[in-house]
Amino acid sequence: MSSPETGPPAGPDEVLPAVAPQLRALRRRAALTLEAAARTAGLSPAHLSRLETGQRQPSLPVLLALARIYGTTVSELLGETVAERDAVVRAADMEPTVAGGWTYWQAGASGRGMQALRVRVPHGSQGDIVRVHPGEEWLYVLQGRLRLRLGDTTHRLGPGDSAHFDSLTPHRIAAQDADGVELLFVHTLLQSPTATLCLGPVTGDMP
Repeated sequence: MSSPETGPPAGPDEVLPAVAPQLRALRRRAALTLEAAARTAGLSPAHLSRLETGQRQPSLPVLLALARIYGTTVSELLGETVAERDAVVRAADMEPTVAGGWTYWQAGASGRGMQALRVRVPHGSQGDIVRVHPGEEWLYVLQGRLRLRLGDTTHRLGPGDSAHFDSLTPHRIAAQDADGVELLFVHTLLQSPTATLCLGPVTGDMP
């Protein structure tokens, strides 16, 4: 059985044909030897070589690590090509989406290596959900007060305050006041439905 760190062997129906040549090409573009890239990513040179020759499939954490090392995105590592996007998002084009009680407005183009949102978090909504997923998050409080739990520490943020953290740190977001809180929110985005891991509700209120 494979581990999340190494990834499964590539079977005949599981091969991602674009990944192996992209991994090699992007490593060379970054002017890194196999040994140097493997060491930085926490892999053995032999394992990275197997990834580059298609004998192994990379796990999501490995893809994220290699993308950062090579100065690129997971989408490019996967060989995906994206159509031209507008650089500007107009306020009139920001349609609200409601999910889990939160209201989202898209504040950036889709399909990029990070996603920008304006978010309205009502009081008492999703404050008991712990999230853990690859990537980074940055948030900035526009209105209201926010309770942000990072690991075992609770932070209280007001308008103008911001936070930037590794998303693998278990985190919880909740509005401090009855009027809710409004945020600017940016996070790195893996183009996969398995990229977001939710640990589920936690018993008890967030301190």
